[in-house]
Amino acid sequence: MPKKRKNRGRHKGDKGHETMVHCDNCGKLVPRSKAVRVTVPYSPVPPDLAKELEKQGAIIPKYFITRTYCINCAVFFGLIKVRPREERKKRAALAA
Repeated sequence: MPKKRKNRGRHKGDKGHETMVHCDNCGKLVPRSKAVRVTVPYSPVPPDLAKELEKQGAIIPKYFITRTYCINCAVFFGLIKVRPREERKKRAALAA
């Protein structure tokens, strides 16, 4: 039976079993190399209040949260795009 992708959709190669991670949106189990990871800054203080506090000299911490998404959720949120067949093998277009 023919394969759709040479690497079977992930970076594992011939290394054996790979750990599975849960998607933070839908909870689906996804291979770790196939999951899309996004790191976003998070501040516990609302932005308008943060501006006022920073004017007064307060230091407001920002926390970086790493979210893990399956391919379906990453496409839905616009983190990655569905590319035409001719452009799928181009690595430069992958940076979204």
